[in-house]
Amino acid sequence: MEVIESLAEERQLNFIEEIIEKDLADGKHQSVLTRFPPEPNGYLHIGHAKSICLNFGLAKRYGGKTNLRFDDTNPAKEDVEYVDSIKEDVSWLGFEWAAEFYASDYFEQLYTWAQDLIKKGLAYVDDQTQEEIRENRGTVTKAGIPSPWRERSVEENLDLFERMRLGEFKEGAKVLRAKIDMSHSNMLMRDPILYRIIYAHHHRTGDNWCIYPMYDYAHGQSDSIEKITHSICTLEFDVHRPLYDWFIEKLDIFPSKQYEFARLNLTYTVMSKRKLLELVRSGFVTGWDDPRMPTICGLRRRGYTPESIRLFAEKVGVAKRDNIIDLSLLEWCVREDLNKRANRYMAVIDPVKLTISNYPEGTTEIFRAPVNQENPDAGYREIPFSRELYIERDDFMENPPKKYFRLKPGGEVRLKYSYIIKCEDIIRDNNGDIIEIICTYDPESKPGTGEWRSVKGTIHWVSVANAVETELRLFDRLFTEADMDSIPQEKSYTDFLNPDSLVIKAGYTEPAILTDTSQIAVQFERNGYFIKDSESSEERLVYNRTVGLKSAWAPQQS
Repeated sequence: MEVIESLAEERQLNFIEEIIEKDLADGKHQSVLTRFPPEPNGYLHIGHAKSICLNFGLAKRYGGKTNLRFDDTNPAKEDVEYVDSIKEDVSWLGFEWAAEFYASDYFEQLYTWAQDLIKKGLAYVDDQTQEEIRENRGTVTKAGIPSPWRERSVEENLDLFERMRLGEFKEGAKVLRAKIDMSHSNMLMRDPILYRIIYAHHHRTGDNWCIYPMYDYAHGQSDSIEKITHSICTLEFDVHRPLYDWFIEKLDIFPSKQYEFARLNLTYTVMSKRKLLELVRSGFVTGWDDPRMPTICGLRRRGYTPESIRLFAEKVGVAKRDNIIDLSLLEWCVREDLNKRANRYMAVIDPVKLTISNYPEGTTEIFRAPVNQENPDAGYREIPFSRELYIERDDFMENPPKKYFRLKPGGEVRLKYSYIIKCEDIIRDNNGDIIEIICTYDPESKPGTGEWRSVKGTIHWVSVANAVETELRLFDRLFTEADMDSIPQEKSYTDFLNPDSLVIKAGYTEPAILTDTSQIAVQFERNGYFIKDSESSEERLVYNRTVGLKSAWAPQQS
């Protein structure tokens, strides 16, 4: 994580770092303890990655620790599959948690504290339906209407709450609510629900419980139990902070403090778990790890590296106001990382055959090329050359415009790492499409021999005899609209799905790709960065495009 730390040294402190440094200087805390508290009801996405980098990064910077805590308070939507995927994603990003906890670890303590609130006259069992509670909560300009059950006695509330736990009532029959203020300007303070009845098997506690705490009740108290010093949430939770503080004050427990930062919004995608789940279930994508998805597992399969995502989180920074980040910044970050580390190979995505008429038939020549020009220690690879080659179809133009420097009738180009060739003729099929380009080569133009002759165009190629058939999946933006939060209300977000977000090509790669063991994306020269897909096999080589070579974003110059 050297990149992040060096960047941090060059910039000013963000507002959370300023708070932490003041807390430590004033002696409010002796050390820093943060937490990352996901709900295990889906796969993590790039927005969660920013939160992970922030929480773990702050703790590391100030010599503290970070807990991983699963907010498993809704068994109807949670699953151990999501728990496992979250742990994998956090580890893959390069972070180690100090301790692994679950909100369910604290169910008994949370229940006891709820009884304490009842005994203090600060909580009551309500028999109203969800619809009645919602209707009676009022509006921002109109006070709420107190529940007819609000003034139940402490004894009755304790009895009913215990019977709720024992499973004597149906789902929705009763809830436990805090007794705060039905005319409070903050709607969340109008007697919020603390517990509801849910008959569902919990992935850890089984069927031991049938009442489950709401997020707002479990969250702050879990922080307090763990003695979290800085509870860092996204900005939408700022209206929840008064309730967070109210519980801590009334229960007189360790005063964890909540701070909010702007959530990450990214162009050309959606972050809503509900929408992402719908994309998966409706078959718009192949799964949570579809390389077009903003999920961490999708980005991993796409070829993004942990280093690039950590760099992205650092570049985005920590703000107090929500904004939308251009996807091209994320793409720039992965290019920055892969350019230094990715091995280079040649691949032809849309092939057309090229025959060198004056090259000896049956001859194979070997050219050597660096595996990575950015890393001399990576060594060299051997590239076979022969009479028949594949080149990119768009590297030839029969009637080119001015300043076209690739192959054209009568024109010359250099085949990368090898000879200069000249186009002599073309062969068409019955439909008039070009199926073969006939060229001659200049034997004296071989690199490292004779006198160097320069031409303006250089194109890549692979030898037909040695080419490796490769399925190349060209991924693009999942949606056609940049700001998916501002689409017209009468439209569905699925109306903006990009029909060209995946284009599959049957191409060819040079044989050295078969011995690549780098386990990160490679650069197919002049085409972009590609990573071997999990569906790839010895019988069927599959590579996913991570990102093209050209960037639409450039860092600001100091």
